[in-house]
Amino acid sequence: MSEFRSDRWPKQTETMSGIIGKKIGMTSVFGADGKYIPCTIVQAGPCVVTQVKTKDTDGYEAVQLSFGERKEKHTSSAMAGHFKKSGASPKRKVVEFRHFPELPALGSEIKVDLFAEGDFVDVIGTSKGKGFQGVVRRHHFSGVGMQTHGQHNRLRAPGSLGASSDPSRVMKGMRMGGQMGARRAKIQNLQIVKVMPEQNVLIIKGAVPGHNGSYVIVEK
Repeated sequence: MSEFRSDRWPKQTETMSGIIGKKIGMTSVFGADGKYIPCTIVQAGPCVVTQVKTKDTDGYEAVQLSFGERKEKHTSSAMAGHFKKSGASPKRKVVEFRHFPELPALGSEIKVDLFAEGDFVDVIGTSKGKGFQGVVRRHHFSGVGMQTHGQHNRLRAPGSLGASSDPSRVMKGMRMGGQMGARRAKIQNLQIVKVMPEQNVLIIKGAVPGHNGSYVIVEK
């Protein structure tokens, strides 16, 4: 077992801000030590501040950011009026962030310069949908190997599901086949390898949830 080093983990603070982005795809870079680093490219912002909540008006402090262009004909009248207050065009993704270091002005833009190389972030997205999957893929069951005693359809079966006469039902929470993926997923403590403010791009070490082109939330 390798020696534990506290400097490998970021210090947790109460300040939490972030930005909305779009997953572009994956690439690889070489670090300063020459090691191969798989990375994800995220187009982060610029995001428009469409609402600023304060304790006086809403009971708590928060910043609402919007990202991604949307056609006006596909925007409801209520949301169109909401965006109009900040002078922004209709947006696709609207996310609320709390605990910004300083509350920005309504209608201002939040860009990737919010982050710096070496920062640790949490990335939230919707995982890829896998459809209906069995227990081998969904829960990593090993099946029965090849020892089926002549049965031809037991290789990837879940096996016994519990008692028979008592309680005469399958208990809740039993690991079985079912819908896999397409759920909110959060990957923590990913390190930012590079910040490209000219292209509004973040290069993040490792993989993030979702397919290419999906929206993600990067929390600082």
